[in-house]
Order: sequence, then structure tokens, then C-alpha cells
Amino acid sequence: MTERKLFGTDGIRGLTNTEPMTATSAMRLGKAAGQRFIRGSHRHTVLVGKDTRLSGYMLEPALTAGFISVGMDVIIVGPIPTPAVAMLTRAMRCDLGVMISASHNPYEDNGIKLFGPDGFKLSDAIEAEIEGLMFGDLSGGRAAPDKLGRATRLEDAGGRYIEYAKTTFPRHLRLDGLKIVVDCAHGAAYKVAPTVFWELGAEVIKVGVNPDGFNINREAGSLYPAKMRELVLANGAHLGLALDGDADRVIVCDEKGNLIDGDQVLALIGGHCMDAGQLTGNTVVATVMSNLGLERYLSGRGIDLVRTKVGDRYVVEKMREGGFNVGGEQSGHIILGHHATTGDGITAGLQVLAALVESGKPASEALRLFDPVPQLLRNVRLAQGTNADLILAKAPVKSAIADVEQRLSGRGRLVIRKSGTESLIRIMAEGDDSGEVNAVVAGLADVIAQAAA
Repeated sequence: MTERKLFGTDGIRGLTNTEPMTATSAMRLGKAAGQRFIRGSHRHTVLVGKDTRLSGYMLEPALTAGFISVGMDVIIVGPIPTPAVAMLTRAMRCDLGVMISASHNPYEDNGIKLFGPDGFKLSDAIEAEIEGLMFGDLSGGRAAPDKLGRATRLEDAGGRYIEYAKTTFPRHLRLDGLKIVVDCAHGAAYKVAPTVFWELGAEVIKVGVNPDGFNINREAGSLYPAKMRELVLANGAHLGLALDGDADRVIVCDEKGNLIDGDQVLALIGGHCMDAGQLTGNTVVATVMSNLGLERYLSGRGIDLVRTKVGDRYVVEKMREGGFNVGGEQSGHIILGHHATTGDGITAGLQVLAALVESGKPASEALRLFDPVPQLLRNVRLAQGTNADLILAKAPVKSAIADVEQRLSGRGRLVIRKSGTESLIRIMAEGDDSGEVNAVVAGLADVIAQAAA
């Protein structure tokens, strides 16, 4: 397979108006992806959604022009969550789905994620094919003047997603009497998320619902949950939910102000599904970053934990490969294969609430199923253009990593990886001795920084 140069772990991403996040490249991507997915004589369609970044106004029409030029009709849906794009692509039998978003990144960045007609993110192999077309001669794919595509706007996309999301919540339950804080990060879910919970009966205190093109993820949402926590405590709320910019992940806050990451949510949903006889293969899928405490808890329940590379796409691939229906990431991506094809912060929040309603327990009890093992993550930033693989291949770095792995053997774990979206090398260590964890991470960070200097 040809190595991908543009696509990372979650689509193409970068600084707006610099390559590859330019109007020119977006148009070429539209042409290339359109050519790749034209597969017959039927009228081909692509659904295009976005979050609330200012640059969406540039990238959306550029992609649209590219698709139209190769004969694809474009359905424009405006700001909606990434999982809504995946759902609508499949429900409307589109040939392709596109989400314009850089997820949790600041407004200066943007990204483009592609979904196949089945609603799943494209494989590495197909992304590599599209890249090959982008760097080649695209003139052969131009449609004849009478075969150009058309663009239409789907006005009720948000309403369709709201109804879909509510179907994932048990019909015999309601949220009456529950007070919930919902932080939408001034992002793609700013309209739909509060409505979902309100229509199910909750009293919703909404925040992060005033996007201006610049404030997406700014001191709001899953990366900055302090405001959500503050509102939970100030209003005596039962639960807080903080979404990221495209609403495919969620961080939870209990009634006491304790933040709950994706590992505890996986423990709750995995156990809940097992008790209901709905956990396929008695397995939960997570990444190498998930806490050792989660693995120990699931093992005690007779549930296997299968780990993947970091990235929700790899979790989904493993779930599909093994036929598993519960997976996710510590960062808050929760994938429920019996409901959706990608991470969905809103439906994950609904499953947490369903478990609370059925158990009658407060969130602080229901969502504290295991004590996390001390874990530390540190990023070593590299100069732009530095090859992280070359740094990790240097003898002093390899030797230091081997020493730490031997030191933690049987008592903890070490994960070293390059970021798929930023110029970083990430170091994660965990173990029962927090002092030892801090020491090994600091030592490795110094070695890597010196190798990169």
C-alpha cells in the first residue's frame, strides 16, 4: 500500500489557508474522492457537513465545486456533528460523506474526514488511493457539461439526527427530574445536543452554544471542562457532559464535580451491555492509552479488553473485524456498534444517563467502577518538518525505551508514539508506583528532546 502523506489518523488536518487546508487542495480532494467513488451509472451523491469554524465557509464551497465537476450531486447540511454525517450518509444512501472539522483543535485549524456509503470512515488503503489521484492528473475525470452535479441544501438534517439519537435511549425510560449541564464547545452540536436531552425530559443547562467562527473549543468543551464542572456544582446538576468541536467525543462530570474520562464510561457501558446480554464476544475494544485499571476491572467481570493503535478509526476497524459492539478511547470517543458507525458523544451520554436512571445511583457512584492506575502523559514537541520516526530510531532513544520497558515489566506499561495530527512524540507510562512513573517519563522526555535538538 502506498504511504499516505496527507491523511493522518483522523482525515486530513492542518492550519487553515496553508497546505493542505487550502481551497485549491480541497477542490482537488473533492475531484479525487468523487472519481474514486463514482461506481456505476446511477446519479451519485455526496453529503457534506461541517462544524462552526470560519474556514468552513471556504472549504465547503471548494469541496462542493470539486465534487460537482466530476458529476456528483452535493447535499449540504451545514453545522452538524460528525456522527450525524456518518448516519445521514448511510440513511440517504449517499456514495460518500464528508465532515469539515478539526475536532478538538482551535479555530485556526481545520480538517476533512471522509465516510464511505456504509457510514464508516475510509480505510487507509482507500485514503492512499485518493491521495494518489490528488497528486495526479485529474482532468480525465471531468464530467461533460450536461453531466455536472448539482448542489442542494438539506434543511432538516439536524432534526433527523435528533430523532436518530433519541432512538438509542431505551423507550421505557425518561430523563424527568434530572438536571444536566451540556457544553457544546461552540461547535457542531450547539443546536442539536441540548434539544436531544430536553426532548427526553431533562432540565438542560446549556453552555458553549454561541459560535462566532472563532470560539470553537476555546475554554469550552471536552478539552476544557472547567466551565461545565463549575456549572454542575453551582446548579446542583446530576451530570455534566462536555462535547468536543464535532461532538464525536464526550467527557463526563459527576454531581460532585469529579471529571470522568472515557475509560470509566467504557467500564459502565461495557458492564451494562454484558448484564443485558448485549455485549458481543464479551469484549470491549480500547486503545493502548486506556488505563490498566480498566483492563483489570473488565477482567474481573469476565470481559476481555482488546487494544488497538490510538485513533477511533482503529478501534472501529477492530470492532468490525471481531464483531464487537462496544469500544472507545480514554479521550472520550465511545463507539457503540449496535447504534452507530463512529464515535458519538451525544449517544454515549445517553447510555450513561440510561444506566443512572435504571440503577438509581448518583453519577459519583455509578461512574467510579475502578481506581485508575497512576498514569502520566507527556508530549515532546518537535520542530515542524522533523521526522518523528527517525528520532525514535536513534540508538540513545531506543536504548532508553528498552530500559524503561524492562523496569516496568509486570508492574506497568509504556507507550511511545508519534502524534497523527501534530508535530509531537507522546510518552505515556503507567504503573502502581506514581513516583516511578513520573521518573521514567521525565527521563525519556529528556532523551527524546536531546535526540531531536
